[in-house]
Amino acid sequence: MSDELIVRIAARGDGVTASGRHVAGAAPGDTIAPDGSIMPGPHHVTPPCPHFGPCGGCQLQHLDEAALAEFVRDRVTGPLAAKAIFARDVRAVHLSPPRSRRRASLRFVRKGGRVTLGFAGQGSHQLFDIRACEIVTPRLHDVMMAVRGLIAKWPESRVSGQVELAEIDQGVDVLLTGLVPSSLASHELLAEFAKVHALARLSIDQGFGPETQYEPVPATVSFSEVPVRFPHASFLQATRDGEAALAAAAREALDGCRMIADLFAGLGSFALQLGAPGRRIYAAEAARDAILALKTAADARQLPVFIEHRDLFRNPVQRDMLDRFDGLVLDPPRAGAEEQVVAIAGSRLKRLCYVSCNPATFARDARILCDAGFVLDTLWPVGQFRWSTHVELASLFVRQD
Repeated sequence: MSDELIVRIAARGDGVTASGRHVAGAAPGDTIAPDGSIMPGPHHVTPPCPHFGPCGGCQLQHLDEAALAEFVRDRVTGPLAAKAIFARDVRAVHLSPPRSRRRASLRFVRKGGRVTLGFAGQGSHQLFDIRACEIVTPRLHDVMMAVRGLIAKWPESRVSGQVELAEIDQGVDVLLTGLVPSSLASHELLAEFAKVHALARLSIDQGFGPETQYEPVPATVSFSEVPVRFPHASFLQATRDGEAALAAAAREALDGCRMIADLFAGLGSFALQLGAPGRRIYAAEAARDAILALKTAADARQLPVFIEHRDLFRNPVQRDMLDRFDGLVLDPPRAGAEEQVVAIAGSRLKRLCYVSCNPATFARDARILCDAGFVLDTLWPVGQFRWSTHVELASLFVRQD
């Protein structure tokens, strides 16, 4: 058995040889010896995080920038190629830098005096304790580490739960489950923690939904300088630069369109950033808190954004309405939007900007569009989740006359 060269990275992060052999922890250009040992090549770097490997938060810290960008590009284009779809133009990959992630979800367990706070271990459900993180923003990191101290001081010696963190306009928003403030001392502990760390908001979920414990001013997140009320645990793009890259792609894709639909609009990360003189926007979203927050923000600025609370899975926008738009941005969850795409395929819509966080369901939906006469004009690969196998993209489909 001879040495083998790693030629690419598979979807789950393993290095792959030309013969199809998968090797964990290998980078393109590495050589695999007959005994399975890895001889690093030109794209293999030293992972910056001391927890890389056991921690399940990252899989690709051993790749350099070029190999990481190639992985993101291949993850976007590969499922499309399998369905015989090829974009006319594939743009340069956008990679979010280290320490730029503005949201994180962690678990914690306290048994006696020991607190474990972190992510599930690589390939397991076991909680791996972390003391440093190279992906989150410095502000988020400071609060993340401080939460450990809060749990260590909690009056009960055995607790477990989850921590949801998001960096918003006013600072860090913290949502805790598993801690029940049942005494004056526990309430005072929460208040002190929030003030000392200048939190934007601190909330507790005891199983009945989030209850705000501390919020000195209304919590908001801004898009194009329009502040939008931030409901508990709302969706945000993982990084500010990634959000900006996706919004820029949407603006370019729909340039010149006067009447635009934003489907799965969320808090308005596209609707509010697509505003232009003479342009009107229809925004639809199923999450009631999110769409009400968007409506309140748009109404306060008297923006030409028309809001509808609508479940696009159960009630897709149909052709009679779609034909009124000359451009549309579609940003569904990981399941894609097959029924909505079928309706779009049957309409007279000319330009569609499809934003996706799942290349597989995107390729499925792209096949429907291409079979109906659309052409995939442009792809923008985006690697917001740095060092992970999770990738995103924006795209432009144009209907052929």
